[in-house]
Amino acid sequence: MGKIKHKPQIEEFIKETPAFWARDIEKIVKNKNYAHLLLHKLTDKGVVFRLTKGCYTAFPDPILSVLCFKPAYLGLQEALSLYNLWEQETIPVVLTVHKVRQGIRKILDNNVYLRYLPSKYFFGFELIRYGDFYLPVSDFEKTLIDFVWFKEHLPESALKQLKQKIKKEKLKKYLKKYPEEFQKKVKQIIKI
Repeated sequence: MGKIKHKPQIEEFIKETPAFWARDIEKIVKNKNYAHLLLHKLTDKGVVFRLTKGCYTAFPDPILSVLCFKPAYLGLQEALSLYNLWEQETIPVVLTVHKVRQGIRKILDNNVYLRYLPSKYFFGFELIRYGDFYLPVSDFEKTLIDFVWFKEHLPESALKQLKQKIKKEKLKKYLKKYPEEFQKKVKQIIKI
């Protein structure tokens, strides 16, 4: 970074924050136009990277985009991958309550898959360590539920490992929020 007002503050902030908004920089420099100019320059220099409109990172990893769609969590195949239950290469899958355009988006020249999840089904995730940060990821029980909800194929090997990790009481508690027919489907798969 060349001559920049508030340089130490900004450097510290972007180094410690996995994803941040333009308005966060505005608060530091106290000038909206200067903040946007600064972000433009930092992006051109490769110091920060644009994840989505108005959301940036200093770490060129598309998985961090989950923080741009809050409330959101990483789920489905990505959750299996982060829990080491899935060997295949996956693209980050972000589940959000925002009515976003669903499907694949290019973020940092990589694919990220966005899925809409009704807010009544937004639960069942935890923060897990990812490098130096913590990211929201569906827990084992919610991962299984989401696979069934979104009618995604769950390979037998991953299902077998997932079954060993699932706490049946927790799963039953989660399922109470869903329609009865859906509950039956999940219970058949898990044999409870």
